[in-house]
Amino acid sequence: MNSMAASDEDVSHNPEEAEQDELPTVPDRVSLSGMPIYLVEKRLGKGGFGQVCLGRRLQQRKSTPANKPNKVAIKFESTSSKGCSNGGPPYEWQVYTKISGCYGIPKIFAKGTQAGFHIMVMELLGPSVWDVWNTEGQMLPVPYVACVATEALRALQDLHGRGYVHGDVKPENLLLGAPDTPDATRLYLVDLGLAQRYTSSGTMSHLPYHQYPNEFRGTIRYASVHAHLGRISSRRDDLESLAYTLVFLLSGCLPWQGFQGDDKGYQVCKKKMDTNAEMLCLKGWPSAFRVFMEAVLGLKYDEEPKYDAYMALFRPLTGHGASRPLTIFPVEEPPPKKASGRKRARDDSAENTAAELRLSLPDEARKKARTGWAGSQWITVYVKRKPMKQRYHYNVNADRLTTHVEKGYGEGLLITAVASSKGLWAVIMDASSKHKGQAYKLTNGVFMPRDWITEKWDQGYYITGVAGSENFSSLVVMTKGTKWTQQSYKVDSTFPYEWIKKKWRENFHVTSIGTAGTPSTKQQWAVVMSRDTEFRHQVVEIDFQYPSEGIHYHWDKGYRITACGATQHQAAVVMSLPKRAGGESTQETLRTGEFPAAYVKEKWERDLYIDLVAYGRTVS
Repeated sequence: MNSMAASDEDVSHNPEEAEQDELPTVPDRVSLSGMPIYLVEKRLGKGGFGQVCLGRRLQQRKSTPANKPNKVAIKFESTSSKGCSNGGPPYEWQVYTKISGCYGIPKIFAKGTQAGFHIMVMELLGPSVWDVWNTEGQMLPVPYVACVATEALRALQDLHGRGYVHGDVKPENLLLGAPDTPDATRLYLVDLGLAQRYTSSGTMSHLPYHQYPNEFRGTIRYASVHAHLGRISSRRDDLESLAYTLVFLLSGCLPWQGFQGDDKGYQVCKKKMDTNAEMLCLKGWPSAFRVFMEAVLGLKYDEEPKYDAYMALFRPLTGHGASRPLTIFPVEEPPPKKASGRKRARDDSAENTAAELRLSLPDEARKKARTGWAGSQWITVYVKRKPMKQRYHYNVNADRLTTHVEKGYGEGLLITAVASSKGLWAVIMDASSKHKGQAYKLTNGVFMPRDWITEKWDQGYYITGVAGSENFSSLVVMTKGTKWTQQSYKVDSTFPYEWIKKKWRENFHVTSIGTAGTPSTKQQWAVVMSRDTEFRHQVVEIDFQYPSEGIHYHWDKGYRITACGATQHQAAVVMSLPKRAGGESTQETLRTGEFPAAYVKEKWERDLYIDLVAYGRTVS
């Protein structure tokens, strides 16, 4: 989960400190076509690619056109910035053009280039919600946060309706209107530098799902789990970030603050997966916050959020009329009911809406998306084959392993899958392989015996199975007679996706995955890749739980699971598209707390045979 276009939440937001940052010196005045001259004054803020300054009209007017005000915000971005493609205008300009008139988005008055900068003149706004939170004791009252929720949801609904996701929803990007103006209590959504289309520009159909495990966009503190995992952005990600923002504003902090080090993104993502809505939403808070959190965490990749239902959760908490701390989108509202002795009427209304929202969700979404309780299970992959002989052995210690394997060899069976759980081994043997020979190596405390593997490579064997135990013992299976022509493997403490991408470009494909160790002993991944396989394309699904959504999506596209592995923290699945048209086979998966011996015979009766097996993290 390496950072790409990422911002770090621990960076100071103090304007005085920002003035000391080494940023390119901007022009002292801006003159764009069709606009008055603006003097550039103090810096208002900075982002990943540029900086925003106050602009004051050189010739002040008591009355000015709406698009040529006396004060503006001017955004400067160097023409050599990473945010500009080949020196052209920033991508953000295109987004602002496409969403012009969108609710809650500041007005853009002019765009142009001057003195080596791309310059955008825009509506001047006031403090950010983060500024308000900071000046108000780093905790905001429920009515204020409910107003933020309602207005942010309305802005996101309109933005999403234009085919874009924001990509960086956080308190710093939610601004109030300019002080001492009629819009001083309006909420705005700013900074579209990380905005992306989630629909095609022509048909407005949803873009296809994909995961790029080492790519990350956003701010670590507020980013969705899907953003951490490198999944393509969709509407659910903005809403998850908003949910974290609301919790932060109410409580003053989030449970994953404070992580440091090179694996900070990994640790934060893991903590988010380990934290459910009830853990985040404190006792005593209105139920609207918890229900909203549960609803957005359960959204599917291309599912349309129920914006109106979400807003209805929070409106009863915002107050009425002049008592509202922020202006919210006009809606027809009944007059406030008198509070009963049991509970305020507004809380009753929120509870009723919460109940209706729960009932409107599909069954799988009503279940908690994240339980807060990590769990490990057996992951078994079954493939439909012609009737054949298959044997399975599980909970086997090292002494008995040889007996079982040699007996299988004597019956003409070969090892087709291996796994380990709690220091014991599982071995699947069957007659599906037509290979010419097989060798295996069981090591004690040594993960991936390099010398033995190299020796077998020289003899024409290739790795076809890998498993490791908690104490780094390993079981490596090598087979002769495959059509592969070359092989390579990598052992790493993190899933080696960058290495996998490099080998893909060299016509290698993942053919085996194994893991070893425990969180306290630094877990290890072993990924084996082979050249000249029967695959023409592969994708990787990795998660802190069983990646069900990605698996089902790729199944529908003709991919099949061809390798899988799991540690006590993560599960990884490699799915492949066969070279041969029509080579897709029927495939099912099963997750069980114990080895699935009770299910095997039923599967065999349907001609489904164990193809892959792994043990590790499947539940968060």
